[in-house]
Amino acid sequence: METIGVIPARYGASRFEGKLLKDLCGKPVIQHVYERARKAKLLDDLIIAADDDRILKVVEGFGGKGIFTSKSHTTGTERLTEVVSEMDVRVIVNIQGDEPLIHPLLIDDLVRAMQADPKLKMATVAKKSHSAEEFRSKDVVKLTMDENGSALYFSRAAIPALAKPAPGGDWFYKHIGIYAYTKDFLFELKKFPPSYLEKKEKLEQLRALENGYRIRVIETAFETVGIDTPEDLELAKARLEQENA
Repeated sequence: METIGVIPARYGASRFEGKLLKDLCGKPVIQHVYERARKAKLLDDLIIAADDDRILKVVEGFGGKGIFTSKSHTTGTERLTEVVSEMDVRVIVNIQGDEPLIHPLLIDDLVRAMQADPKLKMATVAKKSHSAEEFRSKDVVKLTMDENGSALYFSRAAIPALAKPAPGGDWFYKHIGIYAYTKDFLFELKKFPPSYLEKKEKLEQLRALENGYRIRVIETAFETVGIDTPEDLELAKARLEQENA
């Protein structure tokens, strides 16, 4: 098998417990994620990696493929390694369980980047944003990258800092939390302890950068909505209703 998608699904989110099971236009959030990801053409398989029987029961109810994983994992990457440890697979795509508007073409673009460069170990996605509110928000992760499309840094802070406001406003890269890794690199990354900046920013991807690895960034035009609060759920509902209008 070449590529598998894994959706880590943790019940006990600190800010919005049980958010993956919240109703969104008649379906739980996790079902929207699963059904959209299933439409990606370059995934050979798709699995929800749950840490709670309540999630598994819902997944089974809508006909999804789910497995129970340890509650002791502190990161999504750790949960991924448990899922794929015995699988013969080259590329693993980590799809966030709280992104109900994820577009299947975005997933395919990410996989295609991994297929095009055999030396690439890890890739992720970003979108240009002109929103001053998002730029200031610590809930929106920003990133900078070099001229070759490799990430320089990820931060909850407003980066790059604007020394002088641009006429007509400016833009930045908003990170979209989906990742692709080779299986070998996923287990290589697991060997490193949480890094200094990772712990400060609470951004796991910084562990790779701090240990000298390259993260390729794929630019997308597709918008997503991460569900971290009840307000995010309402925003996702409005966007979904707009899509279906």
